[in-house]
Amino acid sequence: MSDVHASLRPPLVTGDKTIGDVTRDICAPMDRRPTGLWWSAFGLSLTALVVGVAAVWYQIATGIGTWGLNKTVGWAFDITNFVFWVGIGHAGTLISAVLFLFRQKWRTAVNRSAEAMTLFAVMCAGIFPLIHMGRPWLAFWMMPYPNTRGPLWVNFKSPLLWDVFAISTYLAISAVFWYVGLLPDLATIRDRSEPGWRKRITSILCLGWNGSARTWLRYETVYLLLAGLATPLVFSVHTIVSMDFATAVIPGWHTTIFPPYFVAGAIFSGLAMVLTLMIIARKVMQLEDYITITHIDRMCKLMMSMGCLVGLAYGTEFFTAFYSGNGYEQFVFKNRALGPFAWAYWTMVSCNVLIPQLLWSKKLRSTLPVVFVIVILVNVGMWFERFVIIVTSLHRDFLPSSWASYTPTTIEIATLVGSFGLFFTCFLIFCRIAPVIAIAEIKGAAHLKKRSATEAGVEEKAA
Repeated sequence: MSDVHASLRPPLVTGDKTIGDVTRDICAPMDRRPTGLWWSAFGLSLTALVVGVAAVWYQIATGIGTWGLNKTVGWAFDITNFVFWVGIGHAGTLISAVLFLFRQKWRTAVNRSAEAMTLFAVMCAGIFPLIHMGRPWLAFWMMPYPNTRGPLWVNFKSPLLWDVFAISTYLAISAVFWYVGLLPDLATIRDRSEPGWRKRITSILCLGWNGSARTWLRYETVYLLLAGLATPLVFSVHTIVSMDFATAVIPGWHTTIFPPYFVAGAIFSGLAMVLTLMIIARKVMQLEDYITITHIDRMCKLMMSMGCLVGLAYGTEFFTAFYSGNGYEQFVFKNRALGPFAWAYWTMVSCNVLIPQLLWSKKLRSTLPVVFVIVILVNVGMWFERFVIIVTSLHRDFLPSSWASYTPTTIEIATLVGSFGLFFTCFLIFCRIAPVIAIAEIKGAAHLKKRSATEAGVEEKAA
């Protein structure tokens, strides 16, 4: 019976591939010279990165008075970007660790790129708290170590401090998890490379991988342990980020729904970014046989479920404000929907709640241009979600005499552009130097074509 059910499931790898075909196809983008399209994308991303570096340099040299902040709106654009990028990084660990523990084999086509995306997104997120300090060269003050500064010490009660601990731990574990997963593929690249710099570098990085049963056993044990360590981080990191707001007494923030709300939103936005990158990569890198419509369909279902949770959280916030009888809470949410920033609120609702409902249709989930437009809009909507939460809760204070508006400056917009430049520059370099799909894992998860012993020897020699 199990064989019958297995035969009814859509294959994870199409095209009647052999093991040698898998190795050649996934390594092909690294073997050939960069195309004109890659150079164009890299040049555009690098230009955006340079613009961002110039903006950050200017604001550090001049001071954060270059931002559009005021006495009322003390947090705005940069904290919005910080929360946005932290959220983007969550899908990588979800796909790699959580789905691995649940034995979801379809993850093998996207987990490598999702893990890399996590690292780059957390790097982008880390920029903004450093800038927000005003004196980033004193960032080491956030580390609790014996010092000569007398009574000046970190405040362990502050959620901002725990942001530092959570994100640095998340980055370290994610990097180790990604690197350990790369080891078998680095050995494959080593074995098929001609003598030269690539062979020497991969020989060092693969840590003497020899493919023996003992090596595989130890690898799988370590990978399982790291997946178990990384899984709580998916839920803890954005929970701690949400406490930056939830522990305040400001109406619109002081709510216990923020931790699960932020975690669901982080996974939602992260999956949207993974889909954005994978839809482009499968076409440009000719990986349609490995990142199939089945993978896109399952990720769309997962994203749609997170979108429904986000929509439920939006409604719960309004109900809680109404049921509480607190006039300040009621005013904040009425102001979100009908106030000066109502355009941002309804953009958020449209992109995050209404448009993803199209994914209930299997036909639309299988139409890649439609999916691509939806995930782009979700990314836009999730950025606006963080903007709405921060700005609309601050720009109307308890005292009408202190009310103020907020408009981002050119420097703030350039910094956001620079963060996207850093993200896409890193991802494009990653696509050139490492396999975007886990070669060893996809071979183990897919049912590949059987070959004779002679064919197998010829293919393995060629691969």
